[in-house]
Amino acid sequence: MAPLEDWQRGTHAADGFAYPTYRRGTGPGVVVMHESPGLTHEVVAFGEELVAAGFTVVLPHFFGGADEDPRRLEAARVLPRLCVGREFTVVATGRTTPVAGWLRSLARQLHADVGGVGVGAVGMCFTGGFALAMMVDPVVAAPVVAQPAVPVPLGPRRAADIGLGTDDLLAVQDRVRAGCPVLGVRYRADWSTGTRFETLAEVLGDGFRRVELDGPGHATLTAERHPDAVEAVVAFLTERLGPTSFSPSP
Repeated sequence: MAPLEDWQRGTHAADGFAYPTYRRGTGPGVVVMHESPGLTHEVVAFGEELVAAGFTVVLPHFFGGADEDPRRLEAARVLPRLCVGREFTVVATGRTTPVAGWLRSLARQLHADVGGVGVGAVGMCFTGGFALAMMVDPVVAAPVVAQPAVPVPLGPRRAADIGLGTDDLLAVQDRVRAGCPVLGVRYRADWSTGTRFETLAEVLGDGFRRVELDGPGHATLTAERHPDAVEAVVAFLTERLGPTSFSPSP
């Protein structure tokens, strides 16, 4: 795995926010949004898998450490900021994350740089639902929702919420009806995803493709990486964005 020092570092500013970004690879563009506690080695390793599969990957860095091993204390330190930060939502229902505009702008810039039919967006855990918010912009052609865990599933309303305001939900439904599917990946027994996959199946119908894995686990693409999950994500990105080559590791 290449450390982040081997990635091209930049900063993207839009919609009142500015965050560091890391870019590597060639081919169709994919934005990979990290989970809590930060942009860990494991997230970078997943980004490297996509680079090896033939994609240009951009990793935004929202919070926590960068290029580090995941640490429980780091997660505890990051959580209070996520709860009070104006750019994210943690417990609110029926609301799109405020950072959605920034992410859509990043996707447009990446697409302008690399071309192609559009870009992919992969959210996981805390950022799992962000890919839905991004696909409001037609430039996002391959949204992937991996173990969406926000809002915190305390009670049936939050457990079912998919992190979209009413207008954005209607826009996402329009995109799906027009032929843009959504891929969802999770461990079947993962409590943190609540009943969001059931909500997505209800509101998106056959446009929601779900991959549900047996066994315990949460982080399908990183800490509890499952080769079937990674293979499904790469196959989806390839189908939607263009041909690449990929051989998943065991």
